[in-house]
Amino acid sequence: MSEWLISLEGTEAGHRLALILAGNAAFLHAVFGALQKGRHDPWLSRGAIDGAYGLMAAPFALFVVPWPEPHMWPIFAGAFVIHTAYKLLQAMAYTRGAYTVVYPVVRGTGPLFAVIGAYLIFDESFTLVQWLGVGVLLAGIFGLAIYNLIFLTAARETLNAALALAVFTGLFVALYTTYDAYGIRATADPFTFLAWFFMIDGVVMPVLAARRWRRAALKPPLRPLLLRGWVGGLIAFASFGAIMLATRLDKVGEAAVLRETSTVFAALIGWLVLKESTGPRRVTLMGLIALGAVIVEMGG
Repeated sequence: MSEWLISLEGTEAGHRLALILAGNAAFLHAVFGALQKGRHDPWLSRGAIDGAYGLMAAPFALFVVPWPEPHMWPIFAGAFVIHTAYKLLQAMAYTRGAYTVVYPVVRGTGPLFAVIGAYLIFDESFTLVQWLGVGVLLAGIFGLAIYNLIFLTAARETLNAALALAVFTGLFVALYTTYDAYGIRATADPFTFLAWFFMIDGVVMPVLAARRWRRAALKPPLRPLLLRGWVGGLIAFASFGAIMLATRLDKVGEAAVLRETSTVFAALIGWLVLKESTGPRRVTLMGLIALGAVIVEMGG
Protein backbone atom coordinates (compact mmCIF):
# COMPACT_ATOMS: atom_id res chain seq x y z
CA MET A 1 0.00 0.00 0.00
CA SER A 2 2.75 2.43 0.98
CA GLU A 3 4.83 1.65 -2.10
CA TRP A 4 1.80 2.12 -4.35
CA LEU A 5 0.99 5.52 -2.80
CA ILE A 6 4.59 6.67 -3.05
CA SER A 7 4.68 5.65 -6.72
CA LEU A 8 1.77 8.05 -7.41
CA GLU A 9 3.51 11.15 -6.01
CA GLY A 10 3.76 13.91 -8.62
CA THR A 11 1.73 12.00 -11.24
CA GLU A 12 -1.65 12.75 -12.81
CA ALA A 13 -3.10 9.69 -11.08
CA GLY A 14 -1.74 11.04 -7.80
CA HIS A 15 -3.38 14.39 -8.49
CA ARG A 16 -6.76 12.73 -9.08
CA LEU A 17 -6.43 10.62 -5.94
CA ALA A 18 -5.48 13.71 -3.94
CA LEU A 19 -8.68 15.43 -5.14
CA ILE A 20 -10.76 12.44 -4.05
CA LEU A 21 -9.03 12.35 -0.67
CA ALA A 22 -9.50 16.11 -0.13
CA GLY A 23 -13.18 15.91 -1.08
CA ASN A 24 -13.67 12.97 1.27
CA ALA A 25 -11.92 14.94 4.01
CA ALA A 26 -14.24 17.92 3.42
CA PHE A 27 -17.44 15.97 4.12
CA LEU A 28 -16.01 13.96 7.00
CA HIS A 29 -14.44 16.98 8.67
CA ALA A 30 -17.83 18.69 8.78
CA VAL A 31 -19.25 15.56 10.44
CA PHE A 32 -16.28 15.54 12.83
CA GLY A 33 -16.89 19.17 13.80
CA ALA A 34 -20.58 18.48 14.41
CA LEU A 35 -19.69 15.56 16.68
CA GLN A 36 -17.49 17.82 18.78
CA LYS A 37 -20.07 20.61 18.89
CA GLY A 38 -23.11 18.30 19.33
CA ARG A 39 -25.12 17.81 22.50
CA HIS A 40 -22.07 17.21 24.72
CA ASP A 41 -19.65 19.81 26.07
CA PRO A 42 -17.08 20.37 23.24
CA TRP A 43 -14.22 19.72 25.66
CA LEU A 44 -15.67 16.36 26.68
CA SER A 45 -16.46 15.37 23.09
CA ARG A 46 -12.96 16.20 21.91
CA GLY A 47 -11.40 14.34 24.83
CA ALA A 48 -13.44 11.23 24.07
CA ILE A 49 -12.58 11.41 20.36
CA ASP A 50 -8.86 11.95 20.92
CA GLY A 51 -8.65 9.17 23.48
CA ALA A 52 -10.40 6.78 21.10
CA TYR A 53 -8.19 7.45 18.09
CA GLY A 54 -5.06 7.43 20.23
CA LEU A 55 -5.92 3.96 21.56
CA MET A 56 -6.88 2.69 18.09
CA ALA A 57 -3.65 4.02 16.53
CA ALA A 58 -1.30 2.65 19.22
CA PRO A 59 -1.17 -1.01 18.05
CA PHE A 60 -0.48 0.10 14.46
CA ALA A 61 2.22 2.55 15.56
CA LEU A 62 3.95 0.08 17.87
CA PHE A 63 3.59 -3.20 15.99
CA VAL A 64 2.55 -2.71 12.34
CA VAL A 65 4.16 0.27 10.57
CA PRO A 66 7.92 0.76 10.28
CA TRP A 67 9.52 2.53 13.26
CA PRO A 68 10.03 6.30 12.72
CA GLU A 69 13.45 7.51 11.62
CA PRO A 70 15.43 9.44 14.30
CA HIS A 71 14.85 12.80 12.58
CA MET A 72 11.07 12.32 12.93
CA TRP A 73 10.93 12.70 16.73
CA PRO A 74 11.39 16.52 16.74
CA ILE A 75 8.79 16.71 13.94
CA PHE A 76 6.30 14.73 16.04
CA ALA A 77 7.02 17.02 18.99
CA GLY A 78 6.25 20.08 16.86
CA ALA A 79 3.03 18.51 15.56
CA PHE A 80 1.99 17.72 19.14
CA VAL A 81 2.39 21.37 20.22
CA ILE A 82 0.63 22.80 17.15
CA HIS A 83 -2.34 20.43 17.26
CA THR A 84 -2.80 20.84 21.01
CA ALA A 85 -2.96 24.64 20.64
CA TYR A 86 -5.41 24.25 17.74
CA LYS A 87 -7.72 21.99 19.73
CA LEU A 88 -7.71 24.25 22.78
CA LEU A 89 -8.64 27.25 20.63
CA GLN A 90 -11.33 25.29 18.79
CA ALA A 91 -12.92 24.04 22.01
CA MET A 92 -12.99 27.60 23.37
CA ALA A 93 -14.59 28.85 20.14
CA TYR A 94 -17.27 26.13 20.13
CA THR A 95 -18.03 26.88 23.79
CA ARG A 96 -18.84 30.49 22.89
CA GLY A 97 -20.48 30.26 19.45
CA ALA A 98 -22.87 28.17 17.35
CA TYR A 99 -21.43 25.51 15.05
CA THR A 100 -22.60 27.30 11.88
CA VAL A 101 -20.94 30.51 13.14
CA VAL A 102 -17.59 29.11 14.23
CA TYR A 103 -16.96 26.33 11.71
CA PRO A 104 -17.07 28.36 8.44
CA VAL A 105 -14.74 31.04 9.78
CA VAL A 106 -12.25 28.46 11.10
CA ARG A 107 -12.23 26.42 7.93
CA GLY A 108 -12.29 29.44 5.64
CA THR A 109 -9.50 31.41 7.29
CA GLY A 110 -7.11 28.45 7.23
CA PRO A 111 -6.64 28.03 3.45
CA LEU A 112 -5.43 31.59 2.85
CA PHE A 113 -2.58 31.14 5.28
CA ALA A 114 -2.01 27.56 4.11
CA VAL A 115 -1.53 28.84 0.54
CA ILE A 116 1.02 31.38 1.80
CA GLY A 117 2.78 28.69 3.84
CA ALA A 118 2.85 26.33 0.85
CA TYR A 119 4.50 29.09 -1.22
CA LEU A 120 7.13 29.83 1.43
CA ILE A 121 7.94 26.23 2.38
CA PHE A 122 7.18 24.10 -0.70
CA ASP A 123 7.66 26.76 -3.41
CA GLU A 124 4.10 26.27 -4.68
CA SER A 125 2.45 29.06 -6.69
CA PHE A 126 -1.12 29.97 -7.72
CA THR A 127 -2.40 31.30 -11.04
CA LEU A 128 -4.41 34.52 -11.28
CA VAL A 129 -7.63 32.49 -11.59
CA GLN A 130 -6.74 30.58 -8.45
CA TRP A 131 -6.12 33.82 -6.56
CA LEU A 132 -9.55 34.95 -7.79
CA GLY A 133 -10.93 31.80 -6.18
CA VAL A 134 -9.16 32.65 -2.93
CA GLY A 135 -10.76 36.11 -3.11
CA VAL A 136 -14.24 34.62 -3.59
CA LEU A 137 -13.62 32.29 -0.66
CA LEU A 138 -12.53 35.17 1.57
CA ALA A 139 -15.55 37.23 0.49
CA GLY A 140 -17.76 34.42 1.71
CA ILE A 141 -15.88 34.14 5.00
CA PHE A 142 -15.87 37.80 5.91
CA GLY A 143 -19.38 38.30 4.55
CA LEU A 144 -20.52 35.54 6.88
CA ALA A 145 -18.68 37.10 9.80
CA ILE A 146 -20.26 40.52 9.13
CA TYR A 147 -23.71 38.95 8.71
CA ASN A 148 -23.34 37.18 12.06
CA LEU A 149 -22.20 40.37 13.75
CA ILE A 150 -25.26 42.25 12.46
CA PHE A 151 -28.11 39.74 12.53
CA LEU A 152 -27.36 36.88 14.89
CA THR A 153 -29.27 36.97 18.18
CA ALA A 154 -28.38 33.61 19.80
CA ALA A 155 -25.34 33.76 22.16
CA ARG A 156 -24.91 37.40 21.18
CA GLU A 157 -22.90 38.26 24.28
CA THR A 158 -20.12 35.82 23.30
CA LEU A 159 -20.27 36.27 19.51
CA ASN A 160 -17.28 38.61 19.20
CA ALA A 161 -15.13 36.28 21.29
CA ALA A 162 -16.31 33.27 19.25
CA LEU A 163 -15.40 34.97 15.94
CA ALA A 164 -11.99 36.09 17.23
CA LEU A 165 -11.21 32.59 18.49
CA ALA A 166 -12.41 31.16 15.18
CA VAL A 167 -9.92 33.34 13.26
CA PHE A 168 -7.04 32.33 15.54
CA THR A 169 -8.10 28.70 15.20
CA GLY A 170 -8.01 29.15 11.43
CA LEU A 171 -4.41 30.34 11.70
CA PHE A 172 -3.53 27.11 13.46
CA VAL A 173 -5.42 25.13 10.81
CA ALA A 174 -3.05 26.62 8.23
CA LEU A 175 -0.07 25.98 10.49
CA TYR A 176 -0.88 22.33 11.09
CA THR A 177 -1.84 21.74 7.44
CA THR A 178 1.52 23.01 6.25
CA TYR A 179 3.49 21.41 9.07
CA ASP A 180 1.79 18.02 8.69
CA ALA A 181 2.50 18.10 4.95
CA TYR A 182 6.15 18.67 5.79
CA GLY A 183 6.07 15.85 8.34
CA ILE A 184 4.38 13.24 6.17
CA ARG A 185 6.87 14.00 3.38
CA ALA A 186 9.83 13.70 5.76
CA THR A 187 9.37 9.98 6.44
CA ALA A 188 9.80 7.11 4.02
CA ASP A 189 6.43 5.51 4.87
CA PRO A 190 3.44 7.89 5.11
CA PHE A 191 1.55 5.43 7.31
CA THR A 192 4.34 5.63 9.89
CA PHE A 193 3.62 9.34 10.23
CA LEU A 194 -0.14 8.81 10.42
CA ALA A 195 -0.05 6.05 13.04
CA TRP A 196 2.43 7.81 15.31
CA PHE A 197 0.74 11.17 14.86
CA PHE A 198 -2.66 9.86 15.96
CA MET A 199 -1.18 7.99 18.93
CA ILE A 200 0.78 11.03 20.18
CA ASP A 201 -2.03 13.47 19.40
CA GLY A 202 -4.50 11.50 21.53
CA VAL A 203 -2.74 12.20 24.83
CA VAL A 204 -3.68 15.67 26.12
CA MET A 205 -7.40 16.22 25.50
CA PRO A 206 -8.60 13.06 27.31
CA VAL A 207 -6.81 14.25 30.46
CA LEU A 208 -8.38 17.72 30.23
CA ALA A 209 -11.79 16.21 29.48
CA ALA A 210 -11.58 13.84 32.47
CA ARG A 211 -10.78 16.75 34.80
CA ARG A 212 -13.66 18.76 33.36
CA TRP A 213 -16.07 15.82 33.72
CA ARG A 214 -15.10 15.26 37.38
CA ARG A 215 -15.66 18.95 38.20
CA ALA A 216 -19.02 19.17 36.41
CA ALA A 217 -22.06 19.73 38.64
CA LEU A 218 -24.19 17.61 36.29
CA LYS A 219 -22.02 14.81 34.93
CA PRO A 220 -23.18 13.51 31.52
CA PRO A 221 -23.46 9.72 31.27
CA LEU A 222 -20.21 8.20 30.05
CA ARG A 223 -21.56 5.51 27.73
CA PRO A 224 -22.97 7.82 24.99
CA LEU A 225 -19.96 10.11 25.35
CA LEU A 226 -17.53 7.23 24.83
CA LEU A 227 -19.59 5.97 21.88
CA ARG A 228 -19.32 9.43 20.33
CA GLY A 229 -15.58 9.23 20.91
CA TRP A 230 -15.14 5.94 19.06
CA VAL A 231 -17.29 7.09 16.14
CA GLY A 232 -15.39 10.39 16.02
CA GLY A 233 -12.07 8.55 16.18
CA LEU A 234 -12.91 6.50 13.10
CA ILE A 235 -14.04 9.65 11.28
CA ALA A 236 -10.81 11.39 12.30
CA PHE A 237 -8.74 8.64 10.67
CA ALA A 238 -10.69 8.98 7.43
CA SER A 239 -10.76 12.80 7.46
CA PHE A 240 -7.37 13.93 8.82
CA GLY A 241 -5.65 10.89 7.38
CA ALA A 242 -7.09 11.60 3.93
CA ILE A 243 -5.99 15.24 3.85
CA MET A 244 -2.49 14.36 5.07
CA LEU A 245 -2.11 11.77 2.32
CA ALA A 246 -3.45 14.29 -0.21
CA THR A 247 -0.75 16.79 0.77
CA ARG A 248 1.91 14.12 0.22
CA LEU A 249 0.56 13.17 -3.19
CA ASP A 250 -0.07 16.67 -4.57
CA LYS A 251 0.07 20.40 -3.86
CA VAL A 252 -0.56 21.42 -0.25
CA GLY A 253 -2.35 24.67 -1.11
CA GLU A 254 -4.86 23.08 -3.48
CA ALA A 255 -5.68 20.26 -1.07
CA ALA A 256 -6.15 22.74 1.80
CA VAL A 257 -8.49 24.94 -0.22
CA LEU A 258 -10.54 22.08 -1.67
CA ARG A 259 -11.15 20.68 1.80
CA GLU A 260 -12.96 23.89 2.72
CA THR A 261 -15.97 22.86 0.67
CA SER A 262 -16.77 21.28 4.05
CA THR A 263 -18.53 24.55 4.92
CA VAL A 264 -21.45 23.53 2.69
CA PHE A 265 -21.77 20.23 4.53
CA ALA A 266 -21.42 22.13 7.81
CA ALA A 267 -24.39 24.33 6.90
CA LEU A 268 -26.54 21.29 6.14
CA ILE A 269 -25.49 19.48 9.32
CA GLY A 270 -26.07 22.57 11.46
CA TRP A 271 -29.54 23.02 9.98
CA LEU A 272 -30.74 19.41 9.67
CA VAL A 273 -29.02 17.73 12.62
CA LEU A 274 -28.13 20.38 15.20
CA LYS A 275 -31.32 22.39 14.47
CA GLU A 276 -29.41 25.66 14.23
CA SER A 277 -31.01 28.51 12.31
CA THR A 278 -29.22 28.97 8.99
CA GLY A 279 -31.30 31.00 6.53
CA PRO A 280 -30.77 31.66 2.82
CA ARG A 281 -28.26 34.51 3.27
CA ARG A 282 -25.90 32.46 5.40
CA VAL A 283 -26.25 29.48 3.07
CA THR A 284 -25.36 31.75 0.13
CA LEU A 285 -22.27 33.04 1.91
CA MET A 286 -21.20 29.52 2.79
CA GLY A 287 -21.72 28.61 -0.85
CA LEU A 288 -19.34 31.42 -1.84
CA ILE A 289 -16.66 29.79 0.30
CA ALA A 290 -17.19 26.49 -1.50
CA LEU A 291 -17.29 28.23 -4.91
CA GLY A 292 -13.95 29.88 -4.18
CA ALA A 293 -12.44 26.48 -3.44
CA VAL A 294 -13.78 25.09 -6.73
CA ILE A 295 -12.34 28.04 -8.70
CA VAL A 296 -8.96 27.44 -7.10
CA GLU A 297 -9.01 23.83 -8.26
CA MET A 298 -10.35 24.56 -11.75
CA GLY A 299 -7.86 27.37 -12.28
CA GLY A 300 -4.84 25.20 -11.55
